[in-house]
Amino acid sequence: MSVAARRDRGAGVHPATRRRLMQALALTVALIVGATILVPLFYVVLGGFRTTGQLAAQPVALPQPWIIHNYTDILVSATFWHNIANSSFIAVVATLLVVGSGALAAYPLARFEFPGRGALYGLFVFGLLFPAGAAALPIYLMLRQLNLLDQLLGVALPEAAFGLPLTIVILRPFIRSIPAELEDAAVIDGCGRFGFFWRILLPLSGPALATVAIITFIASWNAYQLPYLVLTDSSGFTLPLGVANYASQYTQDTARILAFTALSMVPALAFFVLAERRIVGGLSGAVRG
Repeated sequence: MSVAARRDRGAGVHPATRRRLMQALALTVALIVGATILVPLFYVVLGGFRTTGQLAAQPVALPQPWIIHNYTDILVSATFWHNIANSSFIAVVATLLVVGSGALAAYPLARFEFPGRGALYGLFVFGLLFPAGAAALPIYLMLRQLNLLDQLLGVALPEAAFGLPLTIVILRPFIRSIPAELEDAAVIDGCGRFGFFWRILLPLSGPALATVAIITFIASWNAYQLPYLVLTDSSGFTLPLGVANYASQYTQDTARILAFTALSMVPALAFFVLAERRIVGGLSGAVRG
């Protein structure tokens, strides 16, 4: 068949048919990606309702009978809730620092004209390419000098520092999209630059601030490398470190390890599900800006 004939044949496909084919393809890809993510999660959750013997005999099977003491034993243990408290402290402190300092930095980068503004913003963008693992040794030495090793603040402060670049990249275009007429009107009414920032700009930037807060909170909650580097005392372990420590203690009891892992995923998953709409709204607003 000639090239012209193939082109004519393709042009003859009805637009509605082509649209249905694209929708079917997109749905197929979404189902494959969803299965790739959800199947391991279901295996972990259901595995916690079985015994280690059942897992060894039939690795892939429904619980029969359902064993709930794996979950109840963990829920009544003080270690699990202590790990959650440590993770919560680090995530909250890092989030507050990132949102506060990120908004203060993004405001002049978005609305002030000064020499080197583009270079400074480029430095923050370059920070997105700098992995935390590459700074492991300098961070460790600096925290040792500051006597912050084995301290929760020793984890929260670097987490906030590594969260700043993404925060500024998201907030700057969002703040720039706010009309300059609002600032002019505020100045006429006697409002200074900081007053405009505090009273008008921050409330209008609510969706973007919520987005960066949620991203920072989840990233800090799930962090493993930095807490592993800083924290050595088990009393200060975060939830990811608690999972690894629990797995080393109960090496032979796979079912209990799966139950602990499943419970450790619940807070972050619940937080993300509740905040998903705000993340999408804030990112779309930043892209439009």
